[in-house]
Amino acid sequence: MPTRILPAVGDADAARSLISLLSQLPDAEPVPPVTDSTQLIDTLARLAAESVDELPEVLVVHERIGPVPALELIREVALRFPAVGVVLVTTDTSPGLFAAAMDSGARGLVGLPLGYDELAGRVQAVAQWSKGVRRHLGHGADLFGGAGGTVVTVSGAKGGVGATLAAIQLALAAQASGRSTALVDLDLQTGDVASYLDIQFRRSVVDLAAITDLSPRVLADAVFRHDTGLALLLAPGEGERGEEVTDRAARQILGALRSRYEVVVVDCGAQLSGAGATAVETADTALLLTTPDVVAVRGAKRTVRMWDRLQIRKAEETTVVVNRHTRGTEIQPQLIQRITGTALAGTAIPANFKELQGVVDAGRVHELDHRSTVRQALWALAGELGLVRAQEGNHRAGRGGRGLRRRKE
Repeated sequence: MPTRILPAVGDADAARSLISLLSQLPDAEPVPPVTDSTQLIDTLARLAAESVDELPEVLVVHERIGPVPALELIREVALRFPAVGVVLVTTDTSPGLFAAAMDSGARGLVGLPLGYDELAGRVQAVAQWSKGVRRHLGHGADLFGGAGGTVVTVSGAKGGVGATLAAIQLALAAQASGRSTALVDLDLQTGDVASYLDIQFRRSVVDLAAITDLSPRVLADAVFRHDTGLALLLAPGEGERGEEVTDRAARQILGALRSRYEVVVVDCGAQLSGAGATAVETADTALLLTTPDVVAVRGAKRTVRMWDRLQIRKAEETTVVVNRHTRGTEIQPQLIQRITGTALAGTAIPANFKELQGVVDAGRVHELDHRSTVRQALWALAGELGLVRAQEGNHRAGRGGRGLRRRKE
């Protein structure tokens, strides 16, 4: 059976040179190259969604890939697609770089300029390793994990619009449907997830920030297991420590969570940090919560434009959710959609604070009555986003709400 090899290189000349050599390898079947890290992850996720057997045995990552640096990209691939063997092509063949590449999950390293013998030997060895791993797993998608879990971020147009409550209820809905779910508080300075769930915790997301090898055991030690079954990764009790969670650390942490849980809900708050920006950029669906008032809608528009300017996320790839909606308000969801230029969730959350006051004051929002119209709307939103198992086959929201738009059309 031919060995499928996927080249990942951003430079056109380097790509031609690499593909030319790969085509000469015996029993090799190079597939069309990918030119950046986003395209690579999307391609692997699409193939894994069809079948684990559709994934290439070997991935050749050139050092000129971007925008995510090669070693970070290799780490993400190793976490999400562990049966794909990765070879790094680089001009730096020093022991230090070799060790860093192995720590990131690479199975081999080839120096530049490329030589046929070295490339052939390394690719063949990695291909044999990959095929052995797949035989060991028995081609079982349940062990492999495929494309990994779905990541949904919830951001607020401004403070106080209800982003944390929404994130908690979305996570609870997913968990209640039987999907393993993690809830991450990336509102690093002012996160309130712990307060809303009335829990005392010892570890937080900061404890993972400086760790380069996030093994399942290390991840489990930092996660708080709630009575509802939710896995919680909380914001630090000392807000100033939030600066320790860099964008690189956030990417690694979310990648590790994605590989372990079917659904990962991230509360990003209303203030943009490097970690929050990374979460929004890499999320399958990015929700922006707003209330139907002038100040909040202006905040939503400002946030959408900022994300676009910083190339975090395009407006059309962001989904606005309207909270505290009433039929009598002058600003209706369709107007908010036109103002922001975003996708619009089909479910609006009604204004009914009386339902919430008791559980919010007690810090037990997970005990919100199932007859509550707010809870019903948020759980319906979870279904609309494809987070609950019952609707998993029919509703899988694409990146930033593209799936929502397609369903409406």
